[in-house]
Amino acid sequence: MEYTVRQMIKDDWEQVKFIYEAGIATGNATFETQAPTYEKWRTSAHPECCFVADDGTSVLGWCKVTSVSDRCVYAGVGEVSVYVHPEARGKGIGDVLLGESIKSSEQQGFWTLQAGIFPENAPSLHLHKKHGFRELGRRERIGKMNGIWRDVLLLERRSMTIGID
Repeated sequence: MEYTVRQMIKDDWEQVKFIYEAGIATGNATFETQAPTYEKWRTSAHPECCFVADDGTSVLGWCKVTSVSDRCVYAGVGEVSVYVHPEARGKGIGDVLLGESIKSSEQQGFWTLQAGIFPENAPSLHLHKKHGFRELGRRERIGKMNGIWRDVLLLERRSMTIGID
């Protein structure tokens, strides 16, 4: 499968939203129950750390980095999200997108990336650990989904080049 990774543009939104909604529907990707508006989604993303994988006709997946806090001490700490179209999963697209997120976030001065992942989402856990994320802990019963308390694993990746002084 051939594709390129590029900065997301507004024209990608409907396909990005579809992929996000497909992730929501799995019940193992996010606590969110519906996709936000484009404006809300885009303003939450760091402008230089928002990418899509594009095969020339379709968006196959997307990734973005968001700041975890507006406090200056956490300026280099971001949360990474990676979603892949259901028909494109298992083809290495998430791997390439997460790699691009790491590279671009370091270029923007991020020294730590975090990810909150449901324990049941084995493919996402595997992907993140492959890229050097380590499990910091389990946030037990952190939120309810459909009336059921869910745990979230907190993973973190420290840059080997940024924030090492």
